Amino acid sequence: MDKKAKKILMSTFWSASGWKQERGPFSGEDFEYAKSKGLMFDPITITHDEIVSRLHELHQQVATKERVAAAFLHSLSTKKVHLRSALSSWALTASLPVHTYEERSVVLPNYSSCGDCNLNKIMSDQEYINEDLNVLNFERIKWGGVRLNHLLYCLMDLELFSKEEDFKVSDQDIAILHKMLAAVQDCDAQNGAWQLEKRWKDVFPSSKNERDVVMEVWGYAGLLTPKDTPRRRRHGNDDFNSVATWQGDDGYSQEALDYYFGAFL
Repeated sequence: MDKKAKKILMSTFWSASGWKQERGPFSGEDFEYAKSKGLMFDPITITHDEIVSRLHELHQQVATKERVAAAFLHSLSTKKVHLRSALSSWALTASLPVHTYEERSVVLPNYSSCGDCNLNKIMSDQEYINEDLNVLNFERIKWGGVRLNHLLYCLMDLELFSKEEDFKVSDQDIAILHKMLAAVQDCDAQNGAWQLEKRWKDVFPSSKNERDVVMEVWGYAGLLTPKDTPRRRRHGNDDFNSVATWQGDDGYSQEALDYYFGAFL
């Protein structure tokens, strides 16, 4: 990743005091440089149907389960957080059929009025007009992503991921994964995502926000999912999405672990 382009992107949205209130319009020499390096973009206008078609192509080409799994593991020791959400973007869209927005209706939409997207827990609109990919890529590089289950984010994420070189998974990465799994098992039955985040604090190099994102990635990938057991916690974590109702005695899914990371264990 080009360091100068990354600095331009980050400084566009973030300062020492946090989010910048004024961003853009995106133009000028710095913007053109960051755009030439593939880190910033002109506004995009695209339909839901076009996104679904392109995602299908990506899954047939370079967005494979093996590559996203290797990228996630590689990110653990290297702290290349921008590689992590490819796992959830892949998981959310891998079984998404080629479909149109109005092909299947939804009576009570939880995520989208598109039936197929709603079923796959993907937030989608029928069309996107002059949408800003820059803020999505900023969030991806800063924390590992925020709007992980948004259809447009999944497209951008996998498009950028497809341009990455192959990843080497080290023994250190595997050791970190084992420690992460042990921390899940050590959670008390009534613990929630907040408690797991604290247990991960010294397991791999990361900030709190980055650990929160990893939990969400694992949730969407099916590694951390609520089981059909009584909820011991009075309420979920409102700041979370995929792991909002997860609790300690749910543990992790051995099936999902084997599916994604079995080749590395």
